[in-house]
Amino acid sequence: MGGFSWLEEGWLRLATSVSPFTLHTLFTFLIHEVAYWGTYVPYALMDRSAYFRKWKIQEHTYGYGSGSRHAKRLPGHDRMKMWRCVGYVAANHLFLVLPLILVTHPLFEMLGTTHSLPLPTVWEFGTQIFFCLLVEDVFFYFGHRLLHTPWLYRHVHSVHHQHTAPFGAAAEFAHPLEVVFLGLSTVAGPIIVGPHLFTLWGYLFLRCWQTVDCHSGYDGPWSLNRWVPIYGGARQHDHHHKTFSGNYASIFLHMDWFFGTDWAWRQSSARQRRQGVLQTEKAAEGEQQVPVSGS
Repeated sequence: MGGFSWLEEGWLRLATSVSPFTLHTLFTFLIHEVAYWGTYVPYALMDRSAYFRKWKIQEHTYGYGSGSRHAKRLPGHDRMKMWRCVGYVAANHLFLVLPLILVTHPLFEMLGTTHSLPLPTVWEFGTQIFFCLLVEDVFFYFGHRLLHTPWLYRHVHSVHHQHTAPFGAAAEFAHPLEVVFLGLSTVAGPIIVGPHLFTLWGYLFLRCWQTVDCHSGYDGPWSLNRWVPIYGGARQHDHHHKTFSGNYASIFLHMDWFFGTDWAWRQSSARQRRQGVLQTEKAAEGEQQVPVSGS
């Protein structure tokens, strides 16, 4: 990357300190874990704070409401459910994600993925990541929609939908077959592009951040969907977990819009906006009513 000589020097030291196989496999897995759990930790802290409840999309997190006396801490049963989810996802990562990375390593090498200098330019880095995200979104949409057919939903996808009010760690809480099946959508873009390893890591980091973010259950001032109109975010995906249908895309809005599978969500959003306007108007009317004092 032009103008970032310090980055290329650091990359050279890293690339020469370990074997190419370790760099392409174990370090890729490390990037995945750091991105996934690193993104989840802030949301886990929010779940334990009453302050952030106002941005929670659904009332419940791990099964308790914002009005509960447990709003500032997790009840024992809910803490157990959370750790069960964390353990299940960690096992999927170790016994499924890592082997998938090991298996696809020769394929990426054959397609031209390299770790040598020079690093990709900023333009190459950004455009290739965006392309990979678009490709992933398309493949994920059709794969996810297929998982909602009766037999596959009952035997495979229903595992993921155990959490009707999702939280960050539940993003990859899924049946092993689903992890492998939808994992193919994640590698589809890189297979087409054959990016530099540095770009592949950037894409993987963003994809992990995004899937945890859209399962976080929070729609706060920091949420990307408030600033990027084409991004779905937690509000869109939370509706999918609540209703078990529609909003099948993983990242962007255009696939569901094109196929009309976001209709229920759009109707729900419109009702919420109307209710918000009515509440604002009522509050304004109440403020204008000044009590008459005796003379």
